[in-house]
Amino acid sequence: MPHHNTVFRQMTKYIPLGTLDKLIEQTGADKRTRQLHTREQLLTMIYAQVSGARSLRDVEAMLESHAARLYHSGLPRIKRSTLADANQKRPVEVFTGLFFAMVDTLDRRLRREFGEGVFLMDSSLIKLNELSEWARFSTNLLGVKMHIVYDANAEQPVFFSITPARTNDITAAWEAPIRPGATYVFDLGYYHYRYWASLDEAGCRFVTRLKCNTPLQVIKELKVAKGSNILSDRIGFLPERQASSRRNPMQHAVREIRVLLDTGKEIRVVTNDLDSPASEIAELYKRRWAIELFFRWVKQMLKITHFFGVSENAVKIQIAIALISYLLIRMAHAAQSAIAEPTRFIRLVSANLMHRRPLDRLRSPAPETELPSARNDGQMTLLWA
Repeated sequence: MPHHNTVFRQMTKYIPLGTLDKLIEQTGADKRTRQLHTREQLLTMIYAQVSGARSLRDVEAMLESHAARLYHSGLPRIKRSTLADANQKRPVEVFTGLFFAMVDTLDRRLRREFGEGVFLMDSSLIKLNELSEWARFSTNLLGVKMHIVYDANAEQPVFFSITPARTNDITAAWEAPIRPGATYVFDLGYYHYRYWASLDEAGCRFVTRLKCNTPLQVIKELKVAKGSNILSDRIGFLPERQASSRRNPMQHAVREIRVLLDTGKEIRVVTNDLDSPASEIAELYKRRWAIELFFRWVKQMLKITHFFGVSENAVKIQIAIALISYLLIRMAHAAQSAIAEPTRFIRLVSANLMHRRPLDRLRSPAPETELPSARNDGQMTLLWA
């Protein structure tokens, strides 16, 4: 029988280990470390996210049940207390740096294929339990916000940040780099004229909502196709001043397109693109749904709402590694052609993590020697159902 690396090893081979080693040295992540070095922590947490483990006790038990295959997967034997200490104390910058390095490598390749990109911006609230007092937002709510810039063409995040739940979206948006010439699509959480002006100055196109009470000084009416969901198409200027003493930084003309949604609701879409067809602008705003699907996918498939630690550092590390896992799954999925549906692919990967079989044969029944115990496989299957 030919030898195959485990499914887990095939998925994690896309980690740029040279870059990881540089980040470890820069951050001192392995300084005075005797047990569970950064590379081992990363692999263990990726295994925990993809396998659907719900606690550190689960991680410890699942790895112990696969003790004979840990060497072939690059995974260590760990104690849950050791992993808990690493998540609490190791600098999160080593993992966020790895994420951005992986995105940069993918981005250079995908830019040649997709051009400058369409970036969707949004945030999602992640609730935490009552032990995470540092994340208290109100009497009954503790949580953080995961802010994401999502490449709609490449179907992957290109930037993320984690902030307390009380942080405004626009505050986090200033941290994200602006790519000149790209298109940015976002909702009312990013309603900030100075931010719009910064995108405009960088040669970017933005598409967002206009508040119902924002006046527009119309200078030109454009024709709209009869029978379409485009109700009007107008070019004009936003209010010259935001207040009596404050000049509006968005001084260039913008375009307002009134769109009738399928639900019967009417919205005002605004953009600095004065030339493209109105239907194209409306379709761009509609693509915001893709980032909502991304949030749902990572929360459900990578269990990003269930945390192994309660400290701020542990929460941030787990979210960063969950997003790294997402990139690895995307790359592994692209490397095979037998399974087209990403959700189906990750379910099969989860059920076969420690099996030695090629990724394009995950649908095939495992040989008798490769079958996991009924108890363990059943547990994983139920987690992903």
